[in-house]
Formats: sequence, structure tokens, C-alpha cells
Amino acid sequence: MRLIIIGCGYIGRQLGARLASRGEPVIGVVRSEASAVLLAPLGIQARRVDLPTDVPDALETAGADVFHLAPPPAEGSTDPVTARLVETFGEHGQPRRVVYVGTTGVYGDCAGAWVDESRAPEPVAERSLRRWDAEERLRTWSRETGGELVILRVAGIYACDRLPLARIRSGQPVVSLDEAPWSNRIHAEDLVEVCLAAMGRAPSGSVYNVCDGHPSTMTDYFLRIAEAAGLAPPPQIPLARAPGQVSAGMLSYLRESRRLSNRKLIDELGVQLRYPTLADGLRGCFGDDSRQA
Repeated sequence: MRLIIIGCGYIGRQLGARLASRGEPVIGVVRSEASAVLLAPLGIQARRVDLPTDVPDALETAGADVFHLAPPPAEGSTDPVTARLVETFGEHGQPRRVVYVGTTGVYGDCAGAWVDESRAPEPVAERSLRRWDAEERLRTWSRETGGELVILRVAGIYACDRLPLARIRSGQPVVSLDEAPWSNRIHAEDLVEVCLAAMGRAPSGSVYNVCDGHPSTMTDYFLRIAEAAGLAPPPQIPLARAPGQVSAGMLSYLRESRRLSNRKLIDELGVQLRYPTLADGLRGCFGDDSRQA
């Protein structure tokens, strides 16, 4: 079976390395030469394609299993990358199955309510509208071609080398603990396991929230990382003072609050998370007693 990872970046490289270690041939699609050179040592065959502008003549998708991890552009409310990818399938052969790694942002602001996959998406932020557009395009593709599709709505990804330590060291403020929105996360290693499970055994048409099921506020997240790393806690400011003191990207996240259930992921796919809580993940980075300034 041909395995193709579209957007073989941070998560894609870990996923591809796992597959290659099992002796499975893997093609990783990346945009730049700098990204391409990272793949060969992992046993991943690199293909340079700049979707949506390039014509991927060398990408044979017929009968393949495709992991779609490529992000949309940084602006706009649609995803031309996914649009071009679907066109590519028509030109070079329809894949057997696509696993799309999207975002839980498609639910929009839920005012802190618990959210499972039955909730109707209401994306508002452009970053979420682009992801919703990708989901809809892929659903249309699946309906019209019979290709199998699984959608993963992924929460914030963290790992030992993906913690906001530089932000904390710089003393950038966070919103006061009692005003901070709920946020959700998943460890990178667990996300890779979910991707493998989704490709291997998820029913076609399924949608899964990919999170550890233990949400906390965004401020709590920063405070616990600072404590685990032995850093001074970031200063807290009222939410009303956040505009102008935090980045536009962070501000857009502060406008949304939801608590995500992962019950379907656990019950239906049988995934056992290695890091089921943030505390478990931080222990994996710093140990029980270590402090790292």
C-alpha cells in the first residue's frame, strides 16, 4: 500500500518515521528543500510540491492512503491547498483513504461548554473558516468518488520541544486566571498514534476530537509549564487589557472557550494515550522533581 503524507512537517516526520520503521514505504510531500533533506534520514521519500501552485506530476495517488497535514494559507476564508489536492486526486488517481488533520477551532466559541463530535460547527475566526472549508471539500470528494475519509479535529499540540518557554522567559503577560478561556491540548506523540489508528481502523466518515480530555484554562497551561521548568510565572492582566499587550493570534484564541470530550476517540478507536493529562506530559519533559531554567 502506498502511503503519502501531504505536509510532512513536525508531526508528519514523526508519523512517517513510525511507518518507515515498520518497513512501509512512505512518501512525504513538502514545499522546501530544507524540509526535504530532513526526511531521508527517517526513511521517508521526499517529494517537493508547492500546493496549490505546483502541478504534482510525480505524485501518484491512485489507491494510496493519504495523510493530509498541509496547513492552509495564512489568510482568507477558504483553503486552496485542499482544493488543489482534490484536483490532483482526479488527475493522478483517487486514493483509497484520506485522514485529514484539522482543528477543533471549527466549533467556534462554545462559552466553556463541553463539546463532543455531535455539536454543529460554527467557525468564526478566519483560521477556522479555512479548516472548515477543507473539511467540506473533502466530504464532497468522498461523497462523489467513494473514497474513504476520516477527519481529526485536533486541539493544541504540545511536546517537550514545543513548549512556550521563550514566551514565558520574556515575561509576556497572560490573562488573569479567573478570566482565562478554557483550552485543550494533545501531546504530539499521542497525535501520531491517533493518526495511525484513524488510518487503520476508523469507520469511513468518522470525525474525532483529538485531545487528552482534560482541558484547563490557557493561563493555567502557562503557569504549570513555568512551574515545571523552574521559571518565574508570567504576569497576569485583566482580559480587557489584552488587546495591544498580546499578539493578534493569541487574542483570537482568547475569544474562544470550550472543553472538548475525547470519549469517542477512546471508546471507538481504542486509543490509549501515553500522556492523558498535561501533568503526565510535563513529567515526560522535566521528570518529577527536575527544574530546567
